[in-house]
Amino acid sequence: MAIYGVALLAACYLVGLVIGDMLGVVVGVKANVGGVGFAMLFLILLSNHGIDHGWLDKKAQSGIAFWSAMYIPIVVAMSSIQNVVAALKGGPLAIGAGLVGVTVAFAFIPIIAKFSGDKKEEVA
Repeated sequence: MAIYGVALLAACYLVGLVIGDMLGVVVGVKANVGGVGFAMLFLILLSNHGIDHGWLDKKAQSGIAFWSAMYIPIVVAMSSIQNVVAALKGGPLAIGAGLVGVTVAFAFIPIIAKFSGDKKEEVA
């Protein structure tokens, strides 16, 4: 079951790494900037698109669900080897990137809520 959907996961991961490397060049660092996050975003978008349009069968959906459940522990393990103290001493780029990311994410919440299909009445 877990093998189904891995091709989609791998394709999203490779595209995310390429975009992260290009973003690193644009920012001026010799590192991948957000590649895994882009991969996760592409996986979410493509799997939802596949479910909506019927080209992603139940076995592939369960495989993607399995790897999605494994994704967070893998990212935590990957980030635990990062040298956060050296990154913070190296300049304000790490703090600025975190603040910009959080600010943009919070700014998109009302926009996404407006386009969501769930129309609940608000209690005053």
